[in-house]
Amino acid sequence: MTAEIGRDLIHSRLWEEEAEDDNPFSAQTCYCAGYDIYGDILEQATYPEYLYLLFRGERPSPQVARALEILAIAVANPGPRDPSVHAAMCAGVGGSPAAAALMAALAAGAGVSGGSREVFQCMQLWASCGHCPEAWQEALQASPSTGKMQVWPDAEHPPGFAPYGERCSRPVRQTLNALVSQLEDGCISWLAQNRERLEQVVGRPLAMTGVLAAALTDLGLAPVAGEMLTLLLRLPGAAAHALEQGESGFRRFPFFAIDIANDPGPRAKQGEPR
Repeated sequence: MTAEIGRDLIHSRLWEEEAEDDNPFSAQTCYCAGYDIYGDILEQATYPEYLYLLFRGERPSPQVARALEILAIAVANPGPRDPSVHAAMCAGVGGSPAAAALMAALAAGAGVSGGSREVFQCMQLWASCGHCPEAWQEALQASPSTGKMQVWPDAEHPPGFAPYGERCSRPVRQTLNALVSQLEDGCISWLAQNRERLEQVVGRPLAMTGVLAAALTDLGLAPVAGEMLTLLLRLPGAAAHALEQGESGFRRFPFFAIDIANDPGPRAKQGEPR
C-alpha cells in the first residue's frame, strides 16, 4: 500500500488502495496481493480462498481452498465445554459488550492446553520432525522446554494430543479423514497413517489441535500464522453461544458449580446451624 496522506506513506506488501478522486480518506479500489477485492474477489472467490490470499499472499488451489473450508467448519464451534466458549458465555450471560465476549474467548483459547499456543507448538514439531517417526518419538517423550521469554505455563501434555480420554474422538477422526481427501501427500496424510503409532508413544489420543497443526502446515503457514488463524477460526461458536446466553439469562446458565478444591461452601447466617 502506498497511499499518500499529506507527506505520510502507509507501506504494506499485502494491501494497496487507490483513493477516491474527491476524497483522499476513502478508497476507490482495494488490492490484496494484486487482486482487486471488490472488483474481482467479491463475486468470484469463496471466503476460504480470500482468507488464504490474506495469510499467504497467493491464490490457493481448489484442493487447498477446500481443505481450509473443512478446517474452518470443524473448529468454528469447539462447544460449551471448551474454555474459550465457556468464557464467552460468561461474558454473554453477564451482559458484557460484544467485544468483551470475544476478547474473553480469545484469552481463554490462546493457551497451551487445547488453545492456539498448543497449535503453534505442534506446528514447530512438524517443522523439526517432519515425516520421521523416530524424531516424533524423541520429541513427544522429551520434557517441554520453557524457552526464552516464556509467558505460557508449562504444557501438561504433548502438543497435539488430548489430556484426557483413552481413544481418538470421532469428530477428530472424521476431520482428519475429510482433510486427507484434499491433502493427499502432506502432513495430514502422514498423520492419518501414523496416528495410532504416535498415540501409543504418547499414551494419549490425537486431539483437534494436532489435526489443526498438521493441516495448517500443509497449507504452508508458519507456526505464528497458524496460531493467529486458529484464534480467528474458533470465534464464530464463541460469539453464537455468548448471544444465546445473553438471551436466555443467568437462571439457565449451564455452569453454576465452582471448581475450587478448598471451597468452604456458603456462609451460614448468624444463629443458623453450620
